[in-house]
Amino acid sequence: MIISARGLRKEFTVSRKVGRFRRERHVVSAVDGVDLTVERGELLGYIGPNGAGKSTTLKMLTGVLTPSAGEVSVCGLEPVAKRTTLARRIGVVFGQRSQLWWDLPLEESFSLLRHIYRVPEGDHAARLKQCTDLLGLDEFQRTPVRQLSLGQRMRGELTAALLHGPEVLFLDEPTIGLDVLSKQAVRTFLADVDKRGDNTVVLTTHDLADIEKLCRRLVVIDHGRVVHDGTLDELHARYRSRRTIVADLDNPWPEGLTLPGAVVTAVEADARRVTLTLDGMAAGEVVAALAQAVSLRDLSVQEPDIEDVVARLYRDES
Repeated sequence: MIISARGLRKEFTVSRKVGRFRRERHVVSAVDGVDLTVERGELLGYIGPNGAGKSTTLKMLTGVLTPSAGEVSVCGLEPVAKRTTLARRIGVVFGQRSQLWWDLPLEESFSLLRHIYRVPEGDHAARLKQCTDLLGLDEFQRTPVRQLSLGQRMRGELTAALLHGPEVLFLDEPTIGLDVLSKQAVRTFLADVDKRGDNTVVLTTHDLADIEKLCRRLVVIDHGRVVHDGTLDELHARYRSRRTIVADLDNPWPEGLTLPGAVVTAVEADARRVTLTLDGMAAGEVVAALAQAVSLRDLSVQEPDIEDVVARLYRDES
């Protein structure tokens, strides 16, 4: 495994005013005993509500923060003790912090980073071309960073994080605030990174569409503790979330009609639209039975709403 954390904790001492002249100190656990392993080449989704401990975890994994307790290893190194060495083996993108030079054209930032990381010119050129092709950087590489849109700057940040060939890429909210087209470009790029398998990626995000489209494994953290570690399907199974079928009919839904493997959960539009929730049967079998029972005008199969499932998970763990 390329990332290993056991019993990882981070505590902060905060003070608050008590009365007019006194302040009281108390300890807050931002991360409270996290166990986490990530295999080489994996793309891991690491999510949680605001204040759950996501960014604090990433900062300990990258050597920015010293853990209060526990053991952590990234690329076989202790992040804080070997921070300089580790920096050459990881890439980091924090949504609110830039590694680009504000007043320089984007291409000059890339050139400076090549010298900082001492990347051979041929390797740098090959990686830059790959990122340029996938992220469409050609049209704005000569533009000063301060003149770039948020979406263009984020594409530049992703490129900058990958030019030195890191083994692990840590991404903290890479699509926050982006428009639809920029989000799509970033997701397509990350899917290609995952497909190649050259980099391990740890992704934190509030945009659950990122998770659905990119991550096979999902770790959910709340109040500093891991509350789910598994696939999206396992999360849906845990909360019994189900796919639904919405059917528009030529004639009203027959009163009392039931179908095996599905439950009628809504009848609308003068009984000409019906919603069925699947219960233990494949969608294709239910659709076939539905087509035999009624005359269909239109039909759609809808996936369970991950935002609703994760919200329920947060509530249960509160």
